[in-house]
Amino acid sequence: MQKILITTGIFPPEIGGPASYAVTIGSHLAKSNFQVTVISYSSVRKSDNDKNLPFKIVRIWKGWPKGIRHLIYFFIVLGQAKKHDIVFSLNAVSAGLPALISSRIRRKKFFVKIVGDYAWEMAIYKNKSPFLINDFQNTTKKGWIKILANIQHRVCNSADRIIVPSKYLAGIVQGWGVGPNKITVIYNGVDFTPSSLSREEARKQVGIPGNIILSSGRLVPWKGFKMLVKIMPKLLEINQFFRLVIVGDGPDRKSLEAMIRNMNLDKKVYLVGRKSKEDLAIYLAASDMFVLNSGYEGFSHQILEAMVAGLPVIASAIGGNKEIVSQGENGFLVRYNDEFNLIEAIKGLWQSPELCKDLSEKGKETAKKFSVERMVEETIRIIR
Repeated sequence: MQKILITTGIFPPEIGGPASYAVTIGSHLAKSNFQVTVISYSSVRKSDNDKNLPFKIVRIWKGWPKGIRHLIYFFIVLGQAKKHDIVFSLNAVSAGLPALISSRIRRKKFFVKIVGDYAWEMAIYKNKSPFLINDFQNTTKKGWIKILANIQHRVCNSADRIIVPSKYLAGIVQGWGVGPNKITVIYNGVDFTPSSLSREEARKQVGIPGNIILSSGRLVPWKGFKMLVKIMPKLLEINQFFRLVIVGDGPDRKSLEAMIRNMNLDKKVYLVGRKSKEDLAIYLAASDMFVLNSGYEGFSHQILEAMVAGLPVIASAIGGNKEIVSQGENGFLVRYNDEFNLIEAIKGLWQSPELCKDLSEKGKETAKKFSVERMVEETIRIIR
């Protein structure tokens, strides 16, 4: 029996792509006759759900001071690496660096999954860069951002295999000096069950009347939620019953709330916070269309979940979005933060029920191509 050690930065109950992926891939590997251990930083010391997992989860409490918790994480990874055949990290920095060092000390194979550029994300959070991810790649980095970028590059160049969820991200990683022979594209699988409620029933359940334009994701600058709020007055001229609903949470929440308040859109725009998959399914069932105005997407689960739920999709023509959405066939692609294009795309869908129906059916067919089973099969093939 092959033994796999998975290292990650987040794990449920925390919400995020790497957390969901860790549970999905860990569970499927365990069911495929692998012995799996997952090590993660954690906001809780333990969870009642841990005993129901088909693999072992080791949580490193985030309540420990920085530095101390990172040392604890490293030594636990080092100890566990000795007992496993492969170390598989789900990021290149907080989990990837200790995993790389441990795998080299223990002489184990080291794989890493890259879903974005952590140095760029930190640069945006800290207001250290005005650039989107593509332009950021060619800028001169300084201080802590330079250190983070160097760690990413070192970890990826030292890995035995790098897994990315899109061809777009494969290009980003190659830009870090990594040979293409080390990189494997394995599209993430969508594991999402749509709600059986009718649109009217779902609207009553969420308590929001009107024609809902749904968007979701972390409330961070590059997700473009502020532009969606900005164009609402013009959208209300097209249809006074439009309501913008944003699912998610993050550092931009307070500024978005202030913007909504200052524009007197309290009854027109709703920030509903984080939602479970079951609750998200109800919001999707209640909606008329899904809009993702993002400046960066390595690979968007939100688009696929909307397609599974049968919603017509409008997305920005960036990153991995172009590998999911084909213009005019299963959705619309628009320029990021382009006010005119966003309004026209939403108007076009609203005024064309037959087009919405066609995009909905094509979207469902697209989502079927991105199955969890296919993702797991391709991952196992690489591991073995």
